Amino acid sequence: MNRRQLLLGAASAAVFGGVARTASAEKMIMPWDYVNMKDKITNTDGTPLQFMPKKPADPDPLSDELKKYAICPYCGMSRTKFSHTRHLIHYEDDLVDGTCSIHCASISLAINMDRGPKAIYVGDAGSDEKIKPLISVEKAFYAIDPSKMGTMSGSRKYAYADKAKAQAAGGSIVGFDDALKAAYGDMATNTILIRKRRAEKRRKAIK
Repeated sequence: MNRRQLLLGAASAAVFGGVARTASAEKMIMPWDYVNMKDKITNTDGTPLQFMPKKPADPDPLSDELKKYAICPYCGMSRTKFSHTRHLIHYEDDLVDGTCSIHCASISLAINMDRGPKAIYVGDAGSDEKIKPLISVEKAFYAIDPSKMGTMSGSRKYAYADKAKAQAAGGSIVGFDDALKAAYGDMATNTILIRKRRAEKRRKAIK
């Protein structure tokens, strides 16, 4: 059994038999494995694919956040590793999307037009803590620097609770709305690059 078959088997075991279990950081199930098995998933209740394996509504997503939402559902990356750029979207129906970056957060917001966000949080890149704490995007200062690589993007978009630290990081200092616009503006270029990288990863995974 190759690695791909093993992952699909694990995904099937997680989805069938009631409420699906979440993938762990140690044995993560990549997003393309969800896509490949989408016709076999029956307990979605209309839940968009990014919420699979299905998680229950969560009125308190900040408690044990990185344990409950360990992996970005769009790219499969560890949100702990990328705690400095991670985002957490708490929708009005209490479904929660934990992403690695504003790039992946912008995807969630784009495909959930009728699911309004109750709150959105981002990692404070200026914090001295190893795991960056979450702050409300309404209070964040985003430093956008196209000359530096970002998470899932060729243009860095880091958020800071302290405006002085954001300014010291360089680039343009904007609020969340403008950072989101920049993420959408970069989407075409980033998607082309990411798809090429993912295609290569998939080829290696099935060998």
